[in-house]
Amino acid sequence: MDLTKNLRQRCHVNTNEDGDSFVGVKADSDDAVIYFPLGYQLPENDDDSRIDINNLFGVLAAFMKEDKVIESPKFEAPRTVDFPIHAYLTIIRGFLRAGRYYIETDPQYKTDTKGRTSWPKTVKEQRALVQKNGSLIFTNMTVRSSTPNANKEITQIHKYCVYEAFEKLGWLYVPFMPEKPGMHPGVKESIYILTKKIGSTNNDNEQELFTAMRAMLEYIDQKSSDTQYFFGTDHFETVWEKMIDKAFGIEDKTQYFPKTRWLLDYGHDKEKTPLFPDSIMIYKDKYYVLDAKCYRYGWTGNPDHLPNGTDINKQITYGEYIERVKGIPNANLFNCFIMPYNKADNLFRLNSNVGNIGEAIGDWRYDASNPKMKNFERIQGIVMDTRYLMYNYIGTPEQQKKELAECIEKVLSRGLVSPPK
Repeated sequence: MDLTKNLRQRCHVNTNEDGDSFVGVKADSDDAVIYFPLGYQLPENDDDSRIDINNLFGVLAAFMKEDKVIESPKFEAPRTVDFPIHAYLTIIRGFLRAGRYYIETDPQYKTDTKGRTSWPKTVKEQRALVQKNGSLIFTNMTVRSSTPNANKEITQIHKYCVYEAFEKLGWLYVPFMPEKPGMHPGVKESIYILTKKIGSTNNDNEQELFTAMRAMLEYIDQKSSDTQYFFGTDHFETVWEKMIDKAFGIEDKTQYFPKTRWLLDYGHDKEKTPLFPDSIMIYKDKYYVLDAKCYRYGWTGNPDHLPNGTDINKQITYGEYIERVKGIPNANLFNCFIMPYNKADNLFRLNSNVGNIGEAIGDWRYDASNPKMKNFERIQGIVMDTRYLMYNYIGTPEQQKKELAECIEKVLSRGLVSPPK
C-alpha cells in the first residue's frame, strides 16, 4: 500500500456511465480506491475525507443485504465470499483507542488483608480464628492478582489481526503500518481458540474484539492469496431509493399501492402485484408522492438523462389512485422525482440542498376544455445534494421536510401547461 498518497488521491466520484457505477471500496495489496456516488462533493483534506469515507461505509452497511468481496486477478469472473468490513474497522479502532495490543493475563495468588478473595484457597491455606459461636474469622486471605503475559496465544493472534486489518484498511485512519506479527497459531487453530474465549468471557469489550478477530480469520480461511476485494455495490440506485424513503417517507405506505387483479372466467380471480411508489411523504396534511431516481441529469443537464415516459405515467397513476381512493383533494396532493446533484458544482447555478429543475407531464392528460392540470399530474423534477442526503437520512427534522415540500410546491406558482403539439 502506497502510504505517501493522501486520501483525496484515492477517492473517485462516479459518473454513472460506461460502467462507472460502483460505490464503495476496491483494494488489493498494492493500493485501494474509494468510489463515491454521483453528485458527491469530496472534501479537500484528509481528516474530513476519513469522516466521509466512514460515513459512506455506514450508509452502505445500513442498506446492503450483506458485505461482499470479489476475488479475481482483475475483477473478472469473480467468486464471492463474505468480507467482514466491520470486523476490520473494529480491530483498527480498538487498537488506536487502546494504543497497544490485547495482553492476556496469568492468574496469581498472594496472602493479603484485602483484594479479590479466593475462598477455596483461603479456607485451604489460611488459619482462621474460631469465635465462641463457632464462626470463623480470617485475618489474612488468599487473594487473586494477575500479571500481563505478552506471550499468550490471544496476544499473538491479536498482533496478526491488527497487521492484517491495517494492511487492508488502516490507511483510512493513519499513514503508518504496525510491526509485522511474530509466531502465532494457524488460522484454524486461532478460530478455535477465539471461539473458546468468546464463550468464557463476560467482558463486553473482549466479546466485541474476539468476535471481530474471529470474523476476520474466518474470512481469511476462505479466501485465496493475493486477491482483490471490494465492499460496496454496483446498484447504488437502490441505496438512493432507501435513503429517500428513510429520510422522508412514512412507514406504512402499502395503503397507497394501486392494486390490480384478474377476474377470470375459468378458476379463481387472481390479485396481481401492485405498483409500488418509492415513498409517500405527509407534511402538514399534504401528501407528496416521491420517486427516487439515481439518474445523471443532476450532473450532466442532459434531458436524455431524465425519467422517461413509463416513469412519468406511473407517477400520475399513483397520484390518481390516492386522489380517488383516499379522497385527498388536489390542493393537498403533489408528485415529484428526486435525483442526485452537487450543490457546490452544477449546471443550474443552484446552491441549496434541494432544488426544482422543471416538471414532467403526460400529454394525454391535457384537456383543452379545462387546461388547468391537477397538481399530481405535473410531476416536479427535484435535485438533492448527494452528500447532504447521506448525512441526513436518519432522524430527518421537520425543517428538511419543509424545504422539500416547498420545493415541490413550486408547481403552484407555475403557469398553465401549454397544449401538446
